[in-house]
Amino acid sequence: MPPTTRSLRRLAVLAAALLLCGVLAACGREAPASLTASTPVPPPQAAPTPAPAAPPAQPAYVGATYAPVPGRPQPSAAQLTEIGRRIFFDGSLSATGKASCASCHDPQHAWGPPNALSVQLGGADGKQEGPRAAPSLRYLETLIAFTEHHHDNDGDDSIDAGPTGGHMWDGRAGSAHEQAGMPLLSPSEMGNASVAEVAAKLERATYADKLRKAFGDDVFKNPDAAFKAAGLALEVFQQSPKDFYPFTSKYDAVLRGEAKLSVAETRGLRLFNDENKGNCASCHISVRTQDGAFPLFTDFGLIALAVPRNRKLKANADPAFYDLGLCGPYRTDMKDHPEYCGLFRTPTLRNVAVRQSFFHNGVFHSLEEAIRFYAQRDTTPQRWYARSAKGIVQQYDDLPPQYHANINTDAPFGQKRGDKPALTEAEIRDVAAFLRTLTDADQKNAPVNAGR
Repeated sequence: MPPTTRSLRRLAVLAAALLLCGVLAACGREAPASLTASTPVPPPQAAPTPAPAAPPAQPAYVGATYAPVPGRPQPSAAQLTEIGRRIFFDGSLSATGKASCASCHDPQHAWGPPNALSVQLGGADGKQEGPRAAPSLRYLETLIAFTEHHHDNDGDDSIDAGPTGGHMWDGRAGSAHEQAGMPLLSPSEMGNASVAEVAAKLERATYADKLRKAFGDDVFKNPDAAFKAAGLALEVFQQSPKDFYPFTSKYDAVLRGEAKLSVAETRGLRLFNDENKGNCASCHISVRTQDGAFPLFTDFGLIALAVPRNRKLKANADPAFYDLGLCGPYRTDMKDHPEYCGLFRTPTLRNVAVRQSFFHNGVFHSLEEAIRFYAQRDTTPQRWYARSAKGIVQQYDDLPPQYHANINTDAPFGQKRGDKPALTEAEIRDVAAFLRTLTDADQKNAPVNAGR
């Protein structure tokens, strides 16, 4: 997707973000003291925001992921949520008998990794590197299935926003239940050899009777049916508002008028929204939607950022190997679209301060360093990219040259080497301060560091 397409995808939302900046103070200028420490940030809309809606009484799976049997009661959302929770924390479903979904998606770390490893370890021996960094599973309730041409219905729907949506970093899973099955069968993750092997483990599980009660006594007679039932239960579990989209961060309290940002946090929000500075809000939406829903801090689009090659990963020991995101190697249906090579899905920034590894390859390990990369990627490439044997900086070293035209050059990118970075060190700290206001109240593990 050309950078010019990406720069158009959120004009309406960016305008709203800049309007919010104007309420605080004009972007790029100091806000009056009375609007920083002593006054809460006014919500973008005056109407009070309702609490996040609970899932429907019957989850939206009928006729889609599960075909109900005539004359048999459909499993309820409560049943599926309970079963899904049991499956999620069940280490016996892995090849080692120890690794569960929660091993990589820890609820105490916003359903993301509980450590600073670039990628998590798994497989038959528990020592195989996973293909990519484990993302958070929070705030995915409105994630749409992948589409090449997304037209937003919360702004100017005439703009083609390009590739958008889908679970996994490359969007290859069309739904949460499809995504849930992939780690179970991945040789470098939970390491099961087949659907039948997973189904056999489910039949031996302590909650097997609950699966029978929900899906019928014969659910285990067909391994595919048992596997699909487990995926459906995991999908519905991940629709639980309290667990997966609680909206309990400080910033949510600010939007409700119940809290106020500090001076540094206010400066950080202004920089975050300013299209000539951080320009973060162009992809990580920071204002409510037109119907009043709280922002998810992602547009779910796919973008090429050209993060540095993580040379500590075993896969990258092969100089011919490249993780090209949307066009391969793990996704194969887009391999003939060179314009998509290097694109990865934009993650939510909610609870980003809880993470200890950043981007799809986990190359950075502090929030400040990730922000610093945005500000200095093009002005100081020697800081980020490896050098050749002759000492020449290999800019964008994890993407072959023929795909460099795909790389995003919107602000804060696009500057020349040696130019002044878009953000100073003080401004980087301010943006990080704001991002830490996106941590939900139940998260107690956000590291505090300067990332230097």
